[in-house]
Amino acid sequence: MIGLLQRVREASVRVGGEVVGGIGPGLMVLVCAEPDDTPAVAERLVERLLGYRVFADDAGKMNRSVRDIGGGLLLVPQFTLAADTRKGTRPSFSGAAAPDVGRAMFDHALAFARGAHPIVASGVFGADMQVALVNDGPVTFWLEQGVAGT
Repeated sequence: MIGLLQRVREASVRVGGEVVGGIGPGLMVLVCAEPDDTPAVAERLVERLLGYRVFADDAGKMNRSVRDIGGGLLLVPQFTLAADTRKGTRPSFSGAAAPDVGRAMFDHALAFARGAHPIVASGVFGADMQVALVNDGPVTFWLEQGVAGT
């Protein structure tokens, strides 16, 4: 699975003009499932997201996680993260999981996150979403969690 995380002051997702998920300070994460992903991979990605130290401590160093600060976690499904853009002018999405697998992995990651952290919101798999955020820093990281634990 791929997670593109951004440290945010606030973030929200709208579908059809309605806010379906939003957080204050925390992490907004675009999430993409890949073909070989399993529930264990999804859980490991969520654990990494919750423990990833991207918030400043008292000395100004990135030593605190979203768990440490009591921040929110907004998960947004986005299969385009797996796009192959190496040639041509149109991306290939063969690196993304099939929609049924992608939905199952996203739903599993979301359920696991909700059981592990008190403030979790999400976008809607397969929906046309509008995502708004105030990136704090800006701080953005690409995380990959593979079957072999990479």
